[in-house]
Amino acid sequence: MTLVRALLRSPVVAALTSPHGVDRYLELVNPMWAVNEIRARVVRVEPETHAGAPVATLTLQPTGSWPGHLAGQYVQLGVEIDGVRHLRCFSVSSPASGRGGRITITVRANPDGVVSSYLVGRARPGLVVHLSRAAGAFTVPEPPPRQLLFISGGSGITPVMSMVRTLLRRGYGGTITFLHYSRSPAHQIFAGELAALPPNVHVHLVHPRQDGRRLTPAELSRLVPGYRDVDTWACGPAGLIERIQDAYAGSDRLRVEYFRPPAARGPASGEVIFTRAGATVATVPNSGATLLEQAEAAGLAPTFGCRMGICLSCMSHKTEGVVRNVRTGEESRQPDEDIRICVSAPVGTCAVEIPAPSR
Repeated sequence: MTLVRALLRSPVVAALTSPHGVDRYLELVNPMWAVNEIRARVVRVEPETHAGAPVATLTLQPTGSWPGHLAGQYVQLGVEIDGVRHLRCFSVSSPASGRGGRITITVRANPDGVVSSYLVGRARPGLVVHLSRAAGAFTVPEPPPRQLLFISGGSGITPVMSMVRTLLRRGYGGTITFLHYSRSPAHQIFAGELAALPPNVHVHLVHPRQDGRRLTPAELSRLVPGYRDVDTWACGPAGLIERIQDAYAGSDRLRVEYFRPPAARGPASGEVIFTRAGATVATVPNSGATLLEQAEAAGLAPTFGCRMGICLSCMSHKTEGVVRNVRTGEESRQPDEDIRICVSAPVGTCAVEIPAPSR
């Protein structure tokens, strides 16, 4: 098989199959045959929760071109819906994998999400999707520290579960404190597995709408004395992550991953000029929201993927103005630069060349 792969990747085969590439021809024979691209077949779709927006776990069998992933990383998934390929990013929820190994993604069906709703409600075993290589630095180092604190909220539990599953599979003998926030017990993802974790994993499930508990420094100190000196990973909605960052101010032990970027902050002034192919397609008052949100509000529907500044699908060209990164607060005044419009908010008047619409 190694020899066959080497031959299929040779310059001769590339020239013979140009301009489409060898993978296009292999796909005609079997969609799971690939040399350079990565595809995956849906093996199972298992419901996780039904309260609110339903959640399901999809088991995927990638092609042999899948190189594997580290616990905590994400993939960009491409799926054909009504003849159009849509791209979105999802954290891998299964333990770290090797080449060609099976993985799972756990997806909440966002009512406004075309891809998430399709995967949870309509995906069936046999569906073939496209995958990117795994990416992301939200991972646990090797060797792992002897004490770990994981904090997650809602769907932010998915990369954390990948880490916990990987650590336990490798026989981790240290102490893990796992603090998770969800709306109610009925909304709790992985409830059965969390209840069966071994004694060295201290699980704390919080339902703020029912018990009124909120994340505070006092709460963290009660659960993990000296938490600011404990290696901590946190993933969840922007509001939760911002409270965690405040609690860890001045500490270098915190790593965070947003599931959605924080809301744009700061005064809004001026206007935003959107162009496409050199022609102005919309001029709107600057609302202070991200450029992606303002473009969507203007009916332009630019291409996007993760909406978190990760996948680069929304990369656009700024021709003038200043933008602020809503995740980091950093401002960029460079003219003629490429920016991620999903996490860039204009500061005053700004002109942006946006990509073709996401159909």
